[in-house]
Amino acid sequence: MIGIVSYGVYVPLYRIRVEEIAKQWGENGASIKAGLMVEAKSVPDLDEDAATMAVEAARAAILRASLNPRDIGAIYVGAESHPYAVKPTATIVAAAIDASNSITAADFEFACKAGTAAIQTCMGLVSMGEIRYGLAIGSDTSQASPGDALEYTAAAGSAAFVIGQDRVVAEIEDYASFTTDTPDFWRRDMQKYPSHSGRFTGEPAYFRHTIAATEALLEKTGLQPADFDFAVFHQPNGKFPLKAAKSLGFSSAQVKPGLLVPYIGNTYSAASLIGLAAVLDKASPSQRILLTSFGSGAGSDSFAFRVTDRIEEVQDKARKVEHFIRSKKYLDYAAYAKHQGKIRM
Repeated sequence: MIGIVSYGVYVPLYRIRVEEIAKQWGENGASIKAGLMVEAKSVPDLDEDAATMAVEAARAAILRASLNPRDIGAIYVGAESHPYAVKPTATIVAAAIDASNSITAADFEFACKAGTAAIQTCMGLVSMGEIRYGLAIGSDTSQASPGDALEYTAAAGSAAFVIGQDRVVAEIEDYASFTTDTPDFWRRDMQKYPSHSGRFTGEPAYFRHTIAATEALLEKTGLQPADFDFAVFHQPNGKFPLKAAKSLGFSSAQVKPGLLVPYIGNTYSAASLIGLAAVLDKASPSQRILLTSFGSGAGSDSFAFRVTDRIEEVQDKARKVEHFIRSKKYLDYAAYAKHQGKIRM
């Protein structure tokens, strides 16, 4: 049995209401806001980045299962906002949690699905018996040009998952992936803000890949949507995951427990993983969870999890996602722009 041994999350305290952003851009802002189903988004503090948040999530995952960090044999951090262009985030995390020097570590980048790619890599090393535990992290402080549609949702957060074969809280029953070269979203080197193809990011990108990966998983496992108690999809806004779920035969009741984008925005590499953590916070033994990520460029990874009896031992050992949803402090646009580096002194 390979699966999740522990998990941890981190979401910054600061938020900005989407209506506060919309006010800055007049009628165009109001029209963009109306189609998102997002109330507010998280904003990193001045001293927070993808590395510091990855450390916080990793520490929470270690705490939740009382793990010895020296038992972790691999650390992979997925992000599209690594603080260094040439300097791994994974080594910073390893040092901060006091992991052994005899580990393999690397940074991953595949837009918003880099974290699930890290999970797959950890699964491979665990199944080969090369490591006892692997630590897979999705962490991002996503960027958006002022006034762009992305500015209304681009948020910050992190989620860490320990993958192993003992003390498993959620077995990974199977997974499937779907990947193509679809240029829906990109940022060239030295560019501060990403570019995107507008509506093209929907049907040819998000929906095609999310639906194809999920259908491949269902066919591979012989499972049906009704066999799952929860379904978590990547959530760039509030509408896309609900639409994808409906087209696949999942109900809104299966999706909403892990749908967090209305409250914290799109945390990119952490988005679907924080949703998974929120579901694990309330899941019961034997319940089944579907997780499908999406990363622009483009690809999706879809997983089937089966919750074990051990889940009840770890749920209350570290801060739950609900804690981060409730703990918030709102900024006005000027303070938000300063925090995001849109205003330079």
